[in-house]
Order: sequence, then C-alpha cells, then structure tokens
Amino acid sequence: MTGVTGGTGGTGGLGVTAAVGEAPIRVLVCDDQVLVRTGLATIIGAQPDLEVVGECGDGRAAVDLAARVRPDVVVMDVRMPVLDGIEATRLLAGAGVPHPVKVLVVTTFNLDEYVYEALRAGASGFLLKDAPPDRLLHGIRTVAAGAALLDPEVTRQLVGRYAARIRPADGGTPHGVPLTPRELEVLRLIADGLSNSEIAAALVISPETVKTFVSRILTKLGLRDRVQAVVYAYRQGLVT
Repeated sequence: MTGVTGGTGGTGGLGVTAAVGEAPIRVLVCDDQVLVRTGLATIIGAQPDLEVVGECGDGRAAVDLAARVRPDVVVMDVRMPVLDGIEATRLLAGAGVPHPVKVLVVTTFNLDEYVYEALRAGASGFLLKDAPPDRLLHGIRTVAAGAALLDPEVTRQLVGRYAARIRPADGGTPHGVPLTPRELEVLRLIADGLSNSEIAAALVISPETVKTFVSRILTKLGLRDRVQAVVYAYRQGLVT
C-alpha cells in the first residue's frame, strides 16, 4: 500500500479554527505523487473549515482508508497504481454503494480520456491540478455541500474530443426526454459548462429561475446533481 496516512488533521493550520459548533469538512487526499499529495494536504489543512483526515497513494488504499476515517470528501487523482481513480470512485460513490462518499477528481490532464468515465463512476466534481488553490478549496466546499462542480474547460472539451464515443448510435435524437423545450435549453447550457449566472445571462432570466429549472430537470430525470445531468445530456446526444 503506497503512502497511507490516517488522521493527519489540519496540517498547516495557521492558528485558526472552524467556527464554534461547526464541524470541519473531513477530507481524504489520494495521489500517487508524494509532493503533490503533500501540497494538496497542506493547502487544504490550512483552512479553518477543512480537516485532512487521511492521505494515500493509490485507489485501493483510498477505498480502505475511507472506510476507516469516514471523510466527507475524497480528493482523487485519476492515474494511480494498484487501483486507478475511476475504479476507486466507483467503489466509493458509484451506483448501489450503501453509503456513498463525495469524490472530487483532480488530474493534470485537461483532456484526460478518463474524464467521462470518472463522472459516470459517480464523481461529484472535476478539477485540473493547475487550478489555483482557491478553486480547489471552493471545489471541496461545493462538493461537500451536496452540489456538483465541473471545470468549464474540462466540460467543453468532452464534447469536442469524445462526442462520437459518448453520443448514442442513432445520431443523437433526444427520444423520450421528458423535458419542456425551455428545460432542454437549460440542460444543454449546463452540459456546455455554464454556471447558473451564465445561463441566466444567456436566457435573460433571473438566477433564481435558473435554479428552479435545474431542480425540475434533476427531479424529472431522476438525477443526483449537475454532473449526472451533463453525462445524461451527452448520452442523449443533446450537445452538438
């Protein structure tokens, strides 16, 4: 087992603590590169509302360690030995997992061939390793709060490079999609990587209205979050 550490606590705490009565977000960091793993843990542990509860260097170790330390979020690399990040994500957050853990996938590859599979495996978010620290921290907090996070660059690249593999063989006609024309429009914009505020600007409606549309879309399609909505849109051929 490569580089496993449990209960590291808030490394680099800078002498600050979470607000009284609020438990910090518990984070497990999994990356096979020691320097990267240490750097991520240091950045995360320096925040008063985040706590690094474990570190490891492969997917199998992440699954085993998560069962012991019960993190709120796992920051997961994709390409690792023993068990890669996709299979580890599937075991932690995939369909049928009794107690799924939220997974934020972080990779150096902005056109990683495994991006789509990681999202299908149950990841709640996806970020590039060259993203600034504040985006990483925002991603952890967003995922922990039950929302989804996709790096817009990664989302848009999915269409360009992998559309042929993602789209259905019938040419992408959205047969049987139980959405109104407006909801379909919102779903397509979500799949293009737009935020709620960007969708609101594009459609000239309020962000609150966009939130309502997103909620309806997820409910009608039986989806968990925006990430699953993006995967659904690709599989139905709704994005061109």
